[in-house]
Amino acid sequence: MNDISPRPYSDHPLTGFDRRRFLITAAGAGAAGLFPAGSLLAQETQPQRQGQGAPAAPPPPFGFETVQQLARDLAKQDYSDDKAELPQPLRDLSYDQYRDIRFKPDQALWRGEKLFQLQFFHLGFLYQQPVRINTVSGGQPAPVPYRPDMFNYGANNFGDSLPADLGFAGFRIHYPLQRPDYFDELAVYLGASYFRILGRNQIYGASARGLAVDTAERNGEDFPRFREFWVEEPGADATRLTIHALLDSRSATGAYHFVLSPGTDTQAEVTASVYPRRDIGKLGMAPLTSMFFFGENRGRGFDDFRPEVHDSDGLLMETGQGEWIWRPLVNPKDLRVSSFTDENPRRFGLIQRDRDFLHYQDLESVYHRRPSYWVEPVGDWGKGRVELVEIPTDEEINDNIVAYWVPERAIRAREGLDFSYRLRSMLDSQKMPSLGRVVSTRIGSSRMPGHSDLPREARHFVVDFAGGDLEFLRPEQPVEAVVTTSTGELRQPIVQKNTETGGWRVFFDLLPDNKPVDLRCIMRLRGQTLTETWVYLWSPG
Repeated sequence: MNDISPRPYSDHPLTGFDRRRFLITAAGAGAAGLFPAGSLLAQETQPQRQGQGAPAAPPPPFGFETVQQLARDLAKQDYSDDKAELPQPLRDLSYDQYRDIRFKPDQALWRGEKLFQLQFFHLGFLYQQPVRINTVSGGQPAPVPYRPDMFNYGANNFGDSLPADLGFAGFRIHYPLQRPDYFDELAVYLGASYFRILGRNQIYGASARGLAVDTAERNGEDFPRFREFWVEEPGADATRLTIHALLDSRSATGAYHFVLSPGTDTQAEVTASVYPRRDIGKLGMAPLTSMFFFGENRGRGFDDFRPEVHDSDGLLMETGQGEWIWRPLVNPKDLRVSSFTDENPRRFGLIQRDRDFLHYQDLESVYHRRPSYWVEPVGDWGKGRVELVEIPTDEEINDNIVAYWVPERAIRAREGLDFSYRLRSMLDSQKMPSLGRVVSTRIGSSRMPGHSDLPREARHFVVDFAGGDLEFLRPEQPVEAVVTTSTGELRQPIVQKNTETGGWRVFFDLLPDNKPVDLRCIMRLRGQTLTETWVYLWSPG
């Protein structure tokens, strides 16, 4: 499943985190409507009437090929969001009322039987559209039935108004990550095509999605959703969990196969087959979503006691040619879209590199424990680009950062594509790369006290590097910084050993010409590359 070249469909083979922002983000496009009463698989495999006494043929064993066939067939039909209305009490729930509905842990599926347990989310508030959830045992799927007694409704009083076949909004997976007698939250599938995974000592931050379609395009974004899941029943001592999902949207359908491996760095192996219903202008593979409110490079003033507020502080990628690129994130004044052209990328991710609590001072949100999300392509993804979208926000409850891979080849109706990748959730990314890494980016006025030879709009950049060979180099070594700009004028960069940290500092002045500026900086010693490449998009105003 590593070839993303076009193929006609017929050739295809058969919880201590900011819950409010998570709920709001995971709702995706917020489309309303109830899922149809029957599973697509049940509709597809309904046996024909047999003659009297003729035994029905046994259904074929369920597998990923089954979901591929469902997605392929669904793509040939017009899209339907199956609109219907939830019962009024659920439809009009407030945020606090919805939070008061809690799943009872003693009702968890496989409780006391396996290392994995499933818990379920109730419909209501932003979650107006049910998903069907099935388990697979012995190669045969069976739906998980909704029961009101699975939930504690708190102060909500719904009486008998909830139908017996209501369904669920999504589900979460629990596993003994930290200690053997407690089942920690490991993963969540909730809202549109959002999902999250956690490793040890991690707090929910960034999110992943199944697919991004026309993100930041003028014609508006299409939010695909997972409309049905199949979770394979694991063995009693199994440490890997397999999940299948059917994706649907106006633009495309998709079959997804996830294998979750819990650990210090939890991993999801993702295999996807996507079937476009129409020509797609921009298809984002392996999309990641995060939040950046402000950091040490803050360009917009926020009246906040905390020095930094973000789930991720940079986009890091290793190109197909082996170059490491670090792009600090910003909360821009206006929408910004940046592209990094590549061929067969080795990895990219939204990284929380700063792990020092003192840089956040937040005991509630615990930003220094938010995980980094790495995407590692399996096989060749060909030519394309990593695209970074930065959206202005005035509140930290909004996820405003998106990153994904856009293939260069055109995405045409009825030409499917297959791709695979590994998604890792990790705290320790200090070994990537083995070169020197950017540890901070600071920007201020270039006008120094007593000196007014520079214009007011001139900017002073200070970039700190650490790690790799840098800490072993003495101050007298002829280390140089190669700094380039796309426009404006640069004053000669200065390189200085930071004796306080053991790293090195680069600082330079930029005299802009009232245009956005692409900046690049890399450190070298006698022609040898010492660091990753720092890239930055600076905008006037």
